[in-house]
Amino acid sequence: MSKKIAVIGTGPSGITALKNLLDQGLDAVAYDINSDVGGNWIYSDNESHSSVFETTHIISSKTLSQYEDFTFDDFDPLTSDYPSHNELRRYFQAYASKFNLYPHIRFNTLIIHCKWINEGKWEVTTESAGIRNTEIFSDLVVCNGHHWNPRWPEYPGNFTGEFLHSHSFKKAAPFEGKRVLVIGGGNSACDVAVETSRVSEMTAISWRRGYRIIPKFFFGKPSDKIGERSSWIPLKIRSYFFDLLLNIMVGDNSLYGLRKVENKFGETHPTINDELLYKIRHGKVKPRLDIKRFEGKKVIFENGLEEEYDSIIACTGYYLSHPFFDKDFINYQSGPVPLYLKMFHPKYRNLYFIGMFQPLGCIWPGAELQSKIMARELAGKWSRPKNIEELCELEVKKPHYHQISTPRHTITVDFHKFKKDLLKHLPKDYVSKKSLKEDVNFKVG
Repeated sequence: MSKKIAVIGTGPSGITALKNLLDQGLDAVAYDINSDVGGNWIYSDNESHSSVFETTHIISSKTLSQYEDFTFDDFDPLTSDYPSHNELRRYFQAYASKFNLYPHIRFNTLIIHCKWINEGKWEVTTESAGIRNTEIFSDLVVCNGHHWNPRWPEYPGNFTGEFLHSHSFKKAAPFEGKRVLVIGGGNSACDVAVETSRVSEMTAISWRRGYRIIPKFFFGKPSDKIGERSSWIPLKIRSYFFDLLLNIMVGDNSLYGLRKVENKFGETHPTINDELLYKIRHGKVKPRLDIKRFEGKKVIFENGLEEEYDSIIACTGYYLSHPFFDKDFINYQSGPVPLYLKMFHPKYRNLYFIGMFQPLGCIWPGAELQSKIMARELAGKWSRPKNIEELCELEVKKPHYHQISTPRHTITVDFHKFKKDLLKHLPKDYVSKKSLKEDVNFKVG
């Protein structure tokens, strides 16, 4: 059969997948449960698909967080160094308008089930307005993101106060005057702790391990731009010098009452935050150790400290989920993810994953390059290596970073090395700024 391609999701990865498929003259349609493009970056006061909250800004700087086909200078040269969720929503919607993607997207549509039939056939069942429909496609592109299915922590005992996941946190106002405990040391946890501390009676943050807190700026420049200058240095040496720089600029965690970092740089995800350490040293956020158990509203920590809280916000990450696949077909929730270039499956040649990786940096610049490789293969302009199964296994055996064994650390890549790996498979003129609808006013509101 001729190529007819289904794309699941129109977040940052889905729209670049669709754009690059259309660039190659391929027949493609994208599905999304939302009413517009942007995925997690479409903020809503109500709990929804989105994991951003009222004050969310991206943690990577704009020049390392853009599509090469449509940069922030193409969109709005006055975009802030670390764009807000609203700036990003507008950017993604401008991208979709500029490249005339909207006619190829079916919004308010849920993917119910995807069944692999053979190397040229998928059976895809969707639901929209309560009506189910099944269509046949030659290829399937999965871009459903990996920050939407909350992972909850488990502790002995029962907490009788308010217990929510950061996925449900939208703004600090509901926590005014409350005693709040935040669980976690990642980017969301530190942001939530900082935001609630502005209005709460007391905010504490509980860590089970030490986290590196990296400022957003070094020497007046975005910290990832400083890191980019050293991208030519081998990873082990680069990691050593970045740790040294952090110790000079920030100091040891023990200076702030936080659990010390015990892993090498890259073995866990660093946290990008300018305000947490400030808030701790000003007494607005209280550092706490791991939780031992709950007793009603009381929390007992591993050092024996006992405190009562009104609310606990668990910032404990997300499952890698593909609910439209049967679990005995594909399930990456807890195990390794053996995909070549984080996109090619060792067995199913007509299945592609775009954006299913976690860089120490931004996702969609890499997703754009993945999309270009995928589209070129589907257009017959590129062929995957014949030893694909071996290469998929190497993705697991020889990762960029040897990280600690947790479900959060199964898809990590080094931003700069990953881009170099992808670029090896593209021609020098891979950038394609041509618009499929040049007369569109693409600065949407």
